[in-house]
Amino acid sequence: MRRITVQDRLVWVTGASLGIGRAVVVELVRRGARVIASARNELALNELARECGGDRVVVLPLDVTNRQATLQAAHTIRQQFGYLDIAFLNAGICEYVDVATFDSSIFERTMQTNFLSVVYGVEAMLPLLRAGRHPQLVGMSSTVAYRGLPRAEAYGASKAAIKHLLESLDLDLLKDGISVSVVCPGFVKTPLTDRNDFPMPFRIEAHEAARRIVDGIEARNPEIHFPKRFSLLLKLLSLLPHCLYIRACARMVHSS
Repeated sequence: MRRITVQDRLVWVTGASLGIGRAVVVELVRRGARVIASARNELALNELARECGGDRVVVLPLDVTNRQATLQAAHTIRQQFGYLDIAFLNAGICEYVDVATFDSSIFERTMQTNFLSVVYGVEAMLPLLRAGRHPQLVGMSSTVAYRGLPRAEAYGASKAAIKHLLESLDLDLLKDGISVSVVCPGFVKTPLTDRNDFPMPFRIEAHEAARRIVDGIEARNPEIHFPKRFSLLLKLLSLLPHCLYIRACARMVHSS
């Protein structure tokens, strides 16, 4: 597939106030894109817009867990621009499960924020993408989606659901000329991972993750996964027979 730069393209980014989303906005602007930045924290979005300078960032506050608010955001974009070239559905949370005190509310929060927000975003943005130039739909999954990992029952399920959704959309949107990419990062240094209480091998900085994501978007890669030393290892492990996979994971957890 032909590489298409993000220069002068209109990109909508959710979860843009911090972490990977914020770094992606900065990287997009550095490469000449125009960005609509969404998150709940309007103050942080305004600070991001000032940091990027000029008029390259439009602030659009949004709670992505609210379907009506997401549809209204799309209406606002349609009124102001009339189209969208790229939608990067990035917003998300991470909560780990303690099976000793299994709590279903963790699953409700995680699926609502991580998965259903992507569903709402797709519903809202597809009509705008159909009016865009070389339209692209990009969603944030994770390497945890490859196979089950300890304590990741809720987070992993939400990310696996996103991966399955986007891979299915990639097939169904072929006729519309909309390319679909799923982003599967390993550990990236963000406020979310700063709370983790376990080793995070090959963790990279958010600005490096942003560079790799935008590179993947410009290359129109169906899957953008990194850092390769980690993501390829997990891909390899996921191919193991169940008993060997469980044994390998148990050994890694014990050594950690």
